Amino acid sequence: MTIDHISGRLLIEHNDDQYYERDTPTRFNGQHCASFFGIVEVLAALIEMQGYCTGKGYFLEDPPLAWAARNDHEEVVKILLAQQDVDPNEANEYGQTPLSYAAQKGNEEVVNILLLLDEVNPDMPDIFGHTPLCHAARSGHEGIVKKLLGREEVNPNAPDYSGQTPLSHAAGRGSEGLVETLLGREEVNPDAPDNSGRTPLSHAAGRGSEGVVKTLLGREEVNPDAPDNSGRTPLVCATERGFGGVVEILLGREEVSPDKLDNRGRTLLSYAAQGGLEGLVETLLDREEVNPDALDNDGRTPLLHAPWSRHLEVLKWS
Repeated sequence: MTIDHISGRLLIEHNDDQYYERDTPTRFNGQHCASFFGIVEVLAALIEMQGYCTGKGYFLEDPPLAWAARNDHEEVVKILLAQQDVDPNEANEYGQTPLSYAAQKGNEEVVNILLLLDEVNPDMPDIFGHTPLCHAARSGHEGIVKKLLGREEVNPNAPDYSGQTPLSHAAGRGSEGLVETLLGREEVNPDAPDNSGRTPLSHAAGRGSEGVVKTLLGREEVNPDAPDNSGRTPLVCATERGFGGVVEILLGREEVSPDKLDNRGRTLLSYAAQGGLEGLVETLLDREEVNPDALDNDGRTPLLHAPWSRHLEVLKWS
């Protein structure tokens, strides 16, 4: 039985249906096995074999180095990088490089190893516009974010295909440390909208992260009442998900209108009623600027949204 057959059998034993289909192990050879599982001895033996090329061949669109970086096998990464036929910046068909995988998975030592190489582009985006920094921010890996921000070539404000910046992703995760780290860079726009018009504050409000909301509101450039492309403000995003703490913070800002209409003609009171948020409904009805009889585009008043969502208790305020 050859090493490639043995590798295929190992993969079958490991199969948890996350990576491959039934026939995939037939394409899983020795170098993939060593890189995937981090078996240094196997890789070293293969390199000693005359004519065995360690840098070529793909398993599920990725070369051996990418799998080693992805699975946090430092020693295997070092061995592969010492081979002349290994490209440390090789991207798969989706544009993902070993560095982007390591950043996404939070493998700091692998990131450190790769960043030492001149050939590695620390700011290379994949086909979705996700750079290594974006991957690290999306996954909440603060140490890697700091490491990448230390590189001059890295754009800390680069948007992905959806228009979200690393800050926007960090805010959407509710990662206070990441948000503060990114805001420490002058180039970072704390109020940059994505393609749907949502700002970092909107994403943080929709996540219910009070700490991130407070941090962003501490920046003069941030508009606390900025509507997205649907006319939904951060306040509405928080209300829809029932995040009372964030709602209270935003309502405490003078710039925030509690009666602004979205593109469907709906007000904050309408969303509060739909969500059965009795306390907020009572608070809003005590505000002079709130019109309890405002008709939306469907001709419904705010409190009429309560029965549609079966929150009949709200109707006592009508």
